[in-house]
Amino acid sequence: MDDQGARTRGFNTKLSHTGRAGKRVHGFVNPAVHRGSTVLQPSMAQRKEFQTARMEQELLYGVLGGPTHWPLEDMIAEIEGGTRCQIVSSGLAAVTVPLQAYLKAGDHCLMPDSVYGPARGFCDNFLSRFGVETTYYDPCITPEKLAPMFRPNTTVLYTESPGSHTFEVQDIPGLAAVAHAKGAKVLMDNTWGIHFFQPFKHGVDCSIQALTKYVVGHSDVLLGSVTVNTREDWERVRGTALALGQYASPDDCWLALRGSRTMGVRLARQMQSGIEVASWLAGKAEVLRVLHPALPSCPGHEFWKRDFTGACSLFGVVFQPQYSQEAVNAMAEALDLFGIGASWGGYESLALPTHVTRTAGSGNFGGPMLRLHIGLEDVADIIADLDKGLAALKAHKA
Repeated sequence: MDDQGARTRGFNTKLSHTGRAGKRVHGFVNPAVHRGSTVLQPSMAQRKEFQTARMEQELLYGVLGGPTHWPLEDMIAEIEGGTRCQIVSSGLAAVTVPLQAYLKAGDHCLMPDSVYGPARGFCDNFLSRFGVETTYYDPCITPEKLAPMFRPNTTVLYTESPGSHTFEVQDIPGLAAVAHAKGAKVLMDNTWGIHFFQPFKHGVDCSIQALTKYVVGHSDVLLGSVTVNTREDWERVRGTALALGQYASPDDCWLALRGSRTMGVRLARQMQSGIEVASWLAGKAEVLRVLHPALPSCPGHEFWKRDFTGACSLFGVVFQPQYSQEAVNAMAEALDLFGIGASWGGYESLALPTHVTRTAGSGNFGGPMLRLHIGLEDVADIIADLDKGLAALKAHKA
């Protein structure tokens, strides 16, 4: 099949075949793990040639990546519709590397009020020390209302759609058009969207993912990715990652590549289960509303319908205001199948009472909240467990 045919293959086919040597190669199906620091060169002339190719997939020194990193980078770039991908050590590193790549002293950054907490902390506690100012905006803002927030020194519009705790879906194409008209780059945390949202078709310049979640799929590896679609953006991101000494273990990359092979079937099962559970919760008297982008009760649901091809298994629940946060905590503690944990995207279900930090007036949801990640357990068992949790919630009614 030619290159054009490979690019039009389906998602699951790409997951099965990208980053492999091919079926007509004698050897094991999966790429090997290549560990190493020192790389020997056959001659000084060839070493000099490699030194000029630091942006490419060339073996020069271990920290620059190698044959185990490259298949995973190719996989992520392929499923996001980009051209190049940089693997980094964690999801947070995937946030901080591009922010440092595109911001410098004296610049201004626009950040959604719903942003991942450690990203907010990085802006407030790190970038501010180096002369970068951050303004937080309502994630549900319209492009017309966002435009006046740009300054002459605004170089980055950061987006996270949906928000990882409160699930507002942003009008990415509309916001990106404003940012580009103002000369700013558009960065997006696309961890929830994975492949359901194609960032570069919607105006994003740099896509961020915590591979820790669905790509790894087994809650045992920390990893992140930064994907771009132009040579200019690649040089900015790659150069910054190298300058910061960003590196991911080949063993972790191998585990992520292994997990990615089954990600399609996991996503399909978890999407179906997540929507079924979210719909069940939406009908319960104890629930004020469910913050699942596939449900009309979620802010920005119309943008999800327009821009996404599916949904993952992470969503939020807002309870009626008569229930206290302590009651929600009691519900989480009463669940048997749900662990209390901060991550998501693995095979197991998780429940986490939600506490949001907001400074742009976008934090009033009407009641206490719980974030749920739906794993691979049987849906009937999950619903029965949540029903027991709701009984514990009512028993602690304030």
